[in-house]
Order: sequence, then structure tokens, then C-alpha cells
Amino acid sequence: MSKDTLSITDNRTGVTYEIPVESGTIRAMDLRAIKTSEKDFGLMSYDPGYMNTASCKSRITFTDGDKGILRYRGYPIEQLASKSTFLEVAYLLYFGKLPSAEEAIRWDHGIRYHTMIHEGIKQFLNGFRYDAHPMGILVSTVAALATFYPESKKVFDAETRRIQFFRLVAKMPTLAAFAYRHRMGMPYIYPENTLSYAENFLNMTFHGSEPTALRPPDFEHDPVLARALDTLFVLHADHEQNCSTSSIRMVGSAQTDPYTAVSAAGAALYGPLHGGANEAVLRMLREVGSVEKVPAYVKQVKAGEKKLFGFGHRVYKSYDPRARIIKKCADQVFEVMGRNGLIDIATELERIALEDDYFIQRKLYPNVDFYSGLIYEAIGFPAEMFPVLFAIPRTPGWYSQWQEHLTDPEQKLARPRQIYLGEEARDVPAPELPELVK
Repeated sequence: MSKDTLSITDNRTGVTYEIPVESGTIRAMDLRAIKTSEKDFGLMSYDPGYMNTASCKSRITFTDGDKGILRYRGYPIEQLASKSTFLEVAYLLYFGKLPSAEEAIRWDHGIRYHTMIHEGIKQFLNGFRYDAHPMGILVSTVAALATFYPESKKVFDAETRRIQFFRLVAKMPTLAAFAYRHRMGMPYIYPENTLSYAENFLNMTFHGSEPTALRPPDFEHDPVLARALDTLFVLHADHEQNCSTSSIRMVGSAQTDPYTAVSAAGAALYGPLHGGANEAVLRMLREVGSVEKVPAYVKQVKAGEKKLFGFGHRVYKSYDPRARIIKKCADQVFEVMGRNGLIDIATELERIALEDDYFIQRKLYPNVDFYSGLIYEAIGFPAEMFPVLFAIPRTPGWYSQWQEHLTDPEQKLARPRQIYLGEEARDVPAPELPELVK
């Protein structure tokens, strides 16, 4: 008997089936052969939340939760965060390799060329309420881009896909900054392509509308803040088959254009359980209030009276490798912007949790959200912008996953099964006629 098979004996019938095992998995459709009779539909697996279901084969991102490993196209996240820019990582995710010097120049130029958005988008933005959530605006405007670039529907044309990739990566910071400015009631600031990717976004978000040449001579974007933001973008660029990535693959399976598909991914990210985790951490730290109150809060967590946000992860069962890098970024940002007292609470909370058997046994370690919110807040972003700041860097990852799914010959229109527990067939009762009034 082959070692690369799984033998399953159906105790209902006594029949044994041999199912091939490939890459540590069995094909769900192979289970359909297991039946109690010819009329039986066949066996299915039930997996709420897709806790143990592989929906695709991918060459983009690798994670090992037990060992705390994250790699993009084989490169460790620690090396990419320290040696590469976000745009280089975006190129890596899409093209499968880091750019050469010449390729990097062309890629950077292409991004700068596409940062502007159509003036019609501004009219679309102005239709939102003055206090509309920036993420709601971003999701809507990204979807609207499909109407400005109708050629994007030619999803099987490689050159068309490449151009839309350039456009999306370039325009996301512009759309994000415009969403922020709309909420703040401030005039929109156009891109200035003499600036780096992160600098341009910071400029469009926070600074005045005058051109660089007219600013005071001492005006300068702090390189520490720009580099910290760029590093955060690297860390958030992709993360395997999470909720939003699975969403873009499912929507993309209908051969949907990339703008609408990315909008769908953004809609998934909009949910508080996905893109809002770092905001929940800030609320928790403010609730704790001071370093002295941390032990009491931890005691309440262990008693089930409070929740500990920013610890634990669906994938990582050890220290999230991104969390270590972000912690260093936080120290660098605080040196420039001043120390946020919440960092002391966070550090003490982390120290106690990492030494407590309760958290160690449950493998609850700090994740990427534990410190990222503190950095964003220190730079000046309100909590409403946190999911937007997640969506900007995740775009090249989403797009790369969308393209990989689209070009995979094994993939089909996504259509999960269900277990029906409702009523059996029944007839609609005859209408009850009211008694005639005599």
C-alpha cells in the first residue's frame, strides 16, 4: 500500500476507501466517493471558519505559526523589514522576485506616474457625509475606480493586469489621504512625486496644500516617521489566507475586475475582528489607565471578566515575528514625537503576560496589532484611520493573491456547500377567509 494515501473505513457500511494524500492534504471532492447508497450525495467535511481547510495552492506567503515564521516569496520578514522598502516588497509579491536596480527605477517611476486620481473621484468623495468613516469612503472609491478604467474587466490579459496593479498601488495612498481630508473638512492635497511613497502619503494627509517650492526653507518630512511607516507597510503587505485575502480570492473566482475585488477585500478588513484590532488595543490600554493597575487587569483577564487585545493569533502560537519589529519602530517614533504613556502600560502588560503560565500555556503572545496602534496615534492618525492604514500596504498582497487565483487552472467559481437543517418540504396553507359580516 502506498504511504501517500489515507485509508478510511466507513463504519456505516464497512467499506474501506483509499484517498491520495498530497502536500499533507486530501482533496475534499475525494470524500464524495464515500456513500451509504447510490442515492447518497456523498460525504462532505464541515469546517466553520475554515479552521483546517486549504482552499488554494500559493507561492506568495509562507507562515509557520508554531515557529513564528513569516516569509514573502521565501524572504524572511525580518530581512525585508530592515533591508527593503515597501515598494520593493510590493514588486516582490507581484512579480515573484526583488527588483534589480534598473527594474526598481522603472517600477518607482510607474508608481509616481499613477498617483493622481481622476477629478471625477473628487466629486464622488464630496457626496459622502462630512463625518463619513474613512474606511467606508476608501472601500467605495476603490470600487468606483472600475468605472473609470473599464478595460480592467479584461482580467485574462496580462498587460492589462500589470497596469491595474501599478494604478492600485499608486492610488491607494491618494484615496486614503483624500478620505482623511474629507472627514476633517480640509482641502485635498495632490500627490507630490518628488517624495517617497510614505512621505507622499504623510504629505497628502497632514500638510498644507502649497507646493513644496513655496514652503519654508526648514520644512522637511522627518525621515524616522517616514521609515517607520514604510516598515509598517512592509509588515502588513500580505499574510497568507486571512479573512480579506480569502474574500478577494472568492470574489475574484467570478472573474471580477481587480478594483471591485480589492474593494471586497477592504470590506472584509473593515470589520472590527480583522482591521480594527489595533484600535481595540488602544481602548484596552486606556481602560487599564496606569502601570500600577496592570496586575489587577491581568487578574480580571484570567478570571474571564476582561479581554486581552493584541495577544494571540489564529496562525501564530509563538511570538508574532512582526511584533518584535514594530516594537523597535515604536521606540524610534517616540523619540521624535514624544513618549506616549500608553507604551509603558503596554510594555508592563507584555512583561507580565510573557512570564505568566496562564498565557504561556495558552500560547498568547503579542501580535502585530499590539504596538501598531500606538505608532499610528503617535504619528497623528486618529483611530478611524487604522483600517485604512492596513488597506494601503495590503493592496499588493491582495492583488497578487487575486492574480494567482485567477491564473490557477484548478480554481473554479467559489461555491461552498452547506448542511441544511431547516424544515422539510411542506405545503403553503390555504388562506383563512374572514367570516362574512351578516
